[in-house]
Amino acid sequence: MKTLILNGSPRKNGDTSALISMLMENLFGDVKIVNAYDGRIAPCTDCRACRKVEGCVIHDEMQEVYEYLKTCDNVVIASPVYFSELTGQLLNVASRLQIYYSARYIRKEPQLLSRKKGAVLLAAGGMGDAEKAYQTAVRLLHYMNVHEVFPMVLSANTDKLPACEDMEALIGVKNAAEFLSRL
Repeated sequence: MKTLILNGSPRKNGDTSALISMLMENLFGDVKIVNAYDGRIAPCTDCRACRKVEGCVIHDEMQEVYEYLKTCDNVVIASPVYFSELTGQLLNVASRLQIYYSARYIRKEPQLLSRKKGAVLLAAGGMGDAEKAYQTAVRLLHYMNVHEVFPMVLSANTDKLPACEDMEALIGVKNAAEFLSRL
């Protein structure tokens, strides 16, 4: 079992990281975490080369992500919610999924990736509405050929209750791990 986690949090020990840690404690197999704020992954420049040929002409750490996506079974998107959306840096990384959109819908090629399962882990403070962020994450998972998505795991009001103390969210994360670990 192989799982790719796209982490949109800038904070190493924040609420999103707490949710990821709980997931990893309960997840079987190999896990690769891509930290959107740490990696050297440039956003898509809309050069449109992927409309004509397979892959991306930008050669950076995203090439490793593409290779891992070919063989992984699960994809998890984990992010704080900023203004009802995934973080900007995570969206920059996600923009590089354009190669899959282009292959499928523009070049009309068969799906490049095997079917996968997925989950979305979100942390939101205050009045953060997470529904738009969840919808964006599900759309991104779709481009990575995720067909089964575990219901959103949300740790809300993290400015008052840290995710590591949010029992409902932690139970949701454990259930997500169980879902992802099932063959």
